[in-house]
Amino acid sequence: MTYTLFGSARSRAFRVIWMLEELGQSYDHVDAAPQSQDVQKVSALGKIPVLQVGDDVIPDSTAILTFLADKHGAFTAQAGTIARAKQDAITFRILDDIESQLWTAARHSFVLPEEERVPEVKATCKAEFERNVTKLIAEIDGPYLMGEAFTVPDIILTHLANWAISAKFPAPSEAFSQYLARTRARPGFKAARDKQG
Repeated sequence: MTYTLFGSARSRAFRVIWMLEELGQSYDHVDAAPQSQDVQKVSALGKIPVLQVGDDVIPDSTAILTFLADKHGAFTAQAGTIARAKQDAITFRILDDIESQLWTAARHSFVLPEEERVPEVKATCKAEFERNVTKLIAEIDGPYLMGEAFTVPDIILTHLANWAISAKFPAPSEAFSQYLARTRARPGFKAARDKQG
């Protein structure tokens, strides 16, 4: 099966590149910006990343990660199990409580038209990000979010940590730094980082 990934390696497409590298799957990468012609040819949404699988396309990085993990039976608990429900709960928590803070800050920094931005909201986003990450990391029992197993939410959280650095968000805790040292030491992360140029 041939995978074609659309999206800049400096965007959420980084997550998909990392997963594909972890899985050892071959893929074509189209380094495309949101709303570019390359992206709109395969997805009317124009958002990145988009994964093309034969004649089908999957938008949204988390949906793509979940599809790849399920299809290849790796980096995820089995669908329909309690372990998977717990994994999904952590994934949704990361998206709701952590990614949302970064995205809100970005929208009020450069995404929204200038007259709609509220710069003061960014301080709250930074404080919430720090609180939510610190609480999540304090709850884990093992090297990764799901214990001994490296899974989909680890990819998402580590990518968000990289985004937070570029957005000048505070480093939440020493425990978080130690967690990131483990996830960033993985060969798949290093291979994905190399794609960023």
